Amino acid sequence: MSRQGKRVLIIGYGNPGRLDDGLGPEFAARMEKLNLEGVTVDSNYQLAVEDAAAIAEHDFVIFADADTTGAEPFHFEAVVPRSHMSFSSHSISADALMAMAEDLLSSRAEAYMLGIRGYEFNQFGERISPKALENLDRALAFMKLALEDCDFGKYVTRNTAENR
Repeated sequence: MSRQGKRVLIIGYGNPGRLDDGLGPEFAARMEKLNLEGVTVDSNYQLAVEDAAAIAEHDFVIFADADTTGAEPFHFEAVVPRSHMSFSSHSISADALMAMAEDLLSSRAEAYMLGIRGYEFNQFGERISPKALENLDRALAFMKLALEDCDFGKYVTRNTAENR
């Protein structure tokens, strides 16, 4: 499979004012600079219900976020659409967002989570720790490779029971 004709959406999210929590937006900013054909990049503090419309216009979605306890330097896993009861329309999980895009907008996009390992989260500051930056660089190199063929399933690095 190649990216030819495939539409990929990358959504980096997190709070850049909370140290390594800014890994998702920084990943998105660096991916956007590559200006890859067929790849749309978005960034925000958190996922929102409005993202479902953008998801429905793409074949693949990559969610990029900081991970506080995951594998180093990152993990990559499939996101299975799952509806959740929620009391907020401003924050939503990736799996619930995918279910919404599927149920309301007939989206058939495949989704994956790229969790980039971070280390410093409990303070305010607009910087990313040196070790997290190394993980970010490795995640970027990985994503460039994965985007070449868009066969994302073969790159899954973590397959937890909840994602089967």
